[in-house]
Amino acid sequence: MDSVKTLPIAVIGAGPVGLATAAHLLERGLEPVIFEAGPTAGAAIEQWRHIRLFSPWRFNLDDAAVRLLEPTGWESPRPTALPYGGELIDNYLTPLAATPQIASRLQTGARVIAVTRQGMDKTHVRDRDTTPFVVRVEHDGGETRDHTVAAVIDASGTWSTRNPLGTSGLPAIGEGTAVDRISSPLPDVIGRDRAAFAGRRALVVGAGHSAANTLINLADLAKDETDTRILWAVRGNSAEKVYGGGDADGLPARGQLGSRLRRLVEAGTIELHTGFGIAALKNLDSHVSVESVDGRTIDADVIVPCTGFRPDLGILRELRLNLDPAVEAPTGLGPLIDPEFHSCGTVPAHGAKVLAHPEKDFYIVGMKSYGRAPTFLLATGYEQVRSVAAALAGDQESADTVHLELPETGVCSADAGTSCDVPAAATTASQESESGCCAAPEPAFVGFPTGLAHGRSGTSNQ
Repeated sequence: MDSVKTLPIAVIGAGPVGLATAAHLLERGLEPVIFEAGPTAGAAIEQWRHIRLFSPWRFNLDDAAVRLLEPTGWESPRPTALPYGGELIDNYLTPLAATPQIASRLQTGARVIAVTRQGMDKTHVRDRDTTPFVVRVEHDGGETRDHTVAAVIDASGTWSTRNPLGTSGLPAIGEGTAVDRISSPLPDVIGRDRAAFAGRRALVVGAGHSAANTLINLADLAKDETDTRILWAVRGNSAEKVYGGGDADGLPARGQLGSRLRRLVEAGTIELHTGFGIAALKNLDSHVSVESVDGRTIDADVIVPCTGFRPDLGILRELRLNLDPAVEAPTGLGPLIDPEFHSCGTVPAHGAKVLAHPEKDFYIVGMKSYGRAPTFLLATGYEQVRSVAAALAGDQESADTVHLELPETGVCSADAGTSCDVPAAATTASQESESGCCAAPEPAFVGFPTGLAHGRSGTSNQ
């Protein structure tokens, strides 16, 4: 890639994987330019800073990023501690973004709206591989500029494009008119977003980690705000998958949290509606009426959409992509991560070769590379970008030599609503003490890990 010598490489997104991408490119002597739509690095994580990750710090730090940080006097967090989203930002991403090497190459408030080849759309073939890319960016203040780059690495994630509430992959009828009554996927119901939920009827939709943790936090809120009513709708015929194995569960954290959720349902604190595929929303003056495909209705004041995420591929429509038809990941990766068959622990290490597209020198990495699959781990993304940086630098041997050390259990998710690293429930004071200085590497007794040996099982609730 001769043009790499004279043009920068665009990195879309300044989350953990995006900044790691830049760090690895710099180590290879390549020049990154980082476009972040939000006001700061890690802007998407800022929206769930109150949520604790499943995986400990040692799996959430990228080696090249750490090498940039160490000369600044940065102190590495305790490897076995489980960070909250806010700690991931404050103790890692913000210092990393402030290093001179990254800060001089990071553009915030810079939303990428299209990627193409200079002077040609996707139908043109001649000299395509040697033609630079053009990244069209909408900058703060409304100015739109085209940036010419040698390669593009899309690490923009999927947070901004949640799955709809309706069935069949489509929005429910009326969903667009009810947006004011639909919260973010991971609201801080006890803290920042308390006023939106206290004393109101909250309907949580979904059967994964996002739903479980929001339900339990709502139950804690209801102890103080006794007029709060908690409703839970799942598409499947039961919530057994969410409850886990109770005392017999191979992972105590999953069993304990699942048992707590079951007790809340059995006690009537949470009103569970099974087999409730949403067909329509009717936005009324005082509330929203939610209708299922079989004609049942639920009245709610606010809806929490724990329905998962999907990649925004619109900005890439002028590129030649090869995507798995099921999960919208790169074709080589799709079968390895399909949630029908796989969890985090069964996804093998993979790098540039698996992530490659017909569009030479273009890669999708991080959570977005997994398309609609929920089995992504930060450690997986860090190995992806190490390999991609090596490939762009011409070191094919290093790019092809992929390896990944993951925790044996306890960080994988059956939730189609998030990556495998997030979210874990907030701990109680007693649980916090158990995760102190002598905590085990695995997140025992904290959070809602699954560690399934396979992907989805039983009745699908998503």
